Amino acid sequence: MTEECRGGSLYVDKDMDIDGSHFIYRQISNQSVKLLDYDYKRCVGCGICVGLCPTKALELGPMQEISTGLDAPPVMMELEKCTFCSMCANFCPVHAFKMTEEGDFPEKENFPVYDSYVTMNEKCLPCALCKAACPEDAIEVEFTFRKKEDIAPFKEDAEGEIEIDTEKCNFCGLCAEFCDAFLLVEKEATPTDPRPFDLLLVDEDKCDYCVLCQDLCPEDAIKVKGEKRGEAPEIEGVVTVDDEKCTRCTWCQVVCPYDAVDIKKQFEGELTLIDVNVDKCDPQGCHGCFNVCPSHLWYVPEDGTKIAIKADYCTYCGACVNACPKDVMKVTRTKVHHTDIPDSPWAGQWRDAVDSMVTEKRNYPDVSRTLEVEKEAHKEHVEVEFPQIDGSLLKLAKERIEKAKPLLDVPNLRKMLENDTSGNVKEAFHKRIQKQSEQ
Repeated sequence: MTEECRGGSLYVDKDMDIDGSHFIYRQISNQSVKLLDYDYKRCVGCGICVGLCPTKALELGPMQEISTGLDAPPVMMELEKCTFCSMCANFCPVHAFKMTEEGDFPEKENFPVYDSYVTMNEKCLPCALCKAACPEDAIEVEFTFRKKEDIAPFKEDAEGEIEIDTEKCNFCGLCAEFCDAFLLVEKEATPTDPRPFDLLLVDEDKCDYCVLCQDLCPEDAIKVKGEKRGEAPEIEGVVTVDDEKCTRCTWCQVVCPYDAVDIKKQFEGELTLIDVNVDKCDPQGCHGCFNVCPSHLWYVPEDGTKIAIKADYCTYCGACVNACPKDVMKVTRTKVHHTDIPDSPWAGQWRDAVDSMVTEKRNYPDVSRTLEVEKEAHKEHVEVEFPQIDGSLLKLAKERIEKAKPLLDVPNLRKMLENDTSGNVKEAFHKRIQKQSEQ
């Protein structure tokens, strides 16, 4: 699509490309380029963007079918309607939409985004639990302490004993990070038990009973009888959280044994099950809510009769509501945590968009660009008499036009006629034509 503003020589083009699971929308003008990248595989179909869009350019797809296996975008865009305002990108809770801009823009303000975070406080050792527990692979831990082989290289034929106190061990993984003799056995985490490990093994063929792991263990869960060689290092490392992947599901906070994780979610709210509809749920067959939930909070109890939730994990996005064919659950938002909305011509629309995430009522701007005018009264039809044409005069006029054509083919004469303000040139021209006609 192309729009032109002749006065300011402004043009705007819009186009779309598809790159794998990414829909790439562009708005290109002679002053700027805006690019909106929508990764439909990342999208959970919560529909927040659909409710926010001020021009109704976004539409939610068939979420019940998508949540149970249909490979289709949960959200589709009508590009003609999109104004590239960035509301969808700023408030997508899973970062399925991303907006980038280049060029000159009349508004330089930073529009609001979610004020949410996951950070590690001073209680963090760090250990390996949060990384292993994260269902979105959003946490990386880089340990910087020296490893066992650097401090006390393996000693052949060493004798001793090693024992793990399973009551004290919290599977922090530091011993396995420090020494190859330890092995953490992974298990399938569940909402009711999100711990990623359930067993710590020792390969005594790789252990030389150097005693360093005993000194390293923060829980005093390792006992070693052997020859102490060197000093155990201080536990050091860096934990980073990828905000593009993190959904604020709180699994890391739940598994952390040291209360070292601070989380502020995008929303405050409530997730509840609708009692009259729970019995309609087919927890073994459907699994739509399981498949779309960014918090991975749904599970089936051991009796398998009903579906259940760990409500504390919920981020209140509402994807499960859109996916469920039986209206089993309800999500209510009571507050949106967001950054300040700067004063700008569009501030009112941003405030209304933020409020609508709680109230579910959206006031849309008038984008019709039309004016209402009073209807004119019906006019009475009047017959028009066409003038009589004198054939002789018409013939004479045509003859004069034919004689004037050679003169009008002269560029200088045409320019003189166009610039003649006094009328003298036009008068001389008419006399010349009249004289030719008399001849």
